[in-house]
Amino acid sequence: MIKKAIIPAAGLGTRFLPATKAQPKEMLPIIDTPTIQYVVQEAVDSGIEDILIISGKGKRSIEDHFDRNFELEARLSEKSDEALLSELRRVSEMATIHFVRQRELNGLGDAIRYARHHVGNEPFAVLLGDTIMDSVIPVTQQLMDTYETYRCSVIAVETVPADKVNRYGIVGGQALSDTILELETLVEKPPVGQAPSELAIAGRYILTPEIFNCIDQTAPGKGGEIQLTDAMRLLLKRENLYAHVIEGKRHDIGNKLDFLKTTVEFALKRKEFAGPFLKFLREIVAEHGAP
Repeated sequence: MIKKAIIPAAGLGTRFLPATKAQPKEMLPIIDTPTIQYVVQEAVDSGIEDILIISGKGKRSIEDHFDRNFELEARLSEKSDEALLSELRRVSEMATIHFVRQRELNGLGDAIRYARHHVGNEPFAVLLGDTIMDSVIPVTQQLMDTYETYRCSVIAVETVPADKVNRYGIVGGQALSDTILELETLVEKPPVGQAPSELAIAGRYILTPEIFNCIDQTAPGKGGEIQLTDAMRLLLKRENLYAHVIEGKRHDIGNKLDFLKTTVEFALKRKEFAGPFLKFLREIVAEHGAP
């Protein structure tokens, strides 16, 4: 059983500058909820309550968000705002959350290495802190179920357009079912036309502790950083790896257009916004003319 989750959240978020100059990209809100809270909620909904967040310089607000704020709670109590007070307390109690800083930004593989002592000799989940999954069954739970079947590392993947494979880590292997592949290769951002498939790594993983030895033996790759994909390629030589085609939709909050789309989609799912917001969108479309 997977008991621990790692959430890497140390990146600079340069694609969202200047907004991320003084706040972490993981704290960018989708309406009224920070991105990283959705990620933590996915882990909790998957039955994981021991979470390590890999943070970095300028990320203190993430720690503050998941901590108690007694002054604010007292103010809400004075105003008898029980609903909001209850929600704030729920956020601070939703899981046991630990933090460790990545001393220098040296790639996702290096960030994962900081979790070694926390997870020990156990398999663990990895959820990227700037990626929200919208699914009926939590994507991490989907991977955990696959892990229980094969007892090996499992990577979440999704189908992407053939002309965009050069933006992603791409996997290739033998299909065992409609949703499971036994992997034979992993390629980081292959040229269009040279990818082993159209299945892209989707920001969720179940990894065995052997990954730490592989990271230690992985040389810096693209950008001079320790890439997790390179370490997993080494892991593939030692253990079987599986890919799970996710049931659900991935939202990349590190991308401005996806951030806007996610905000719209999530707003339309909220009862208090759905009707008036949809009316507003229709008015905007009518005003600007359909493309």
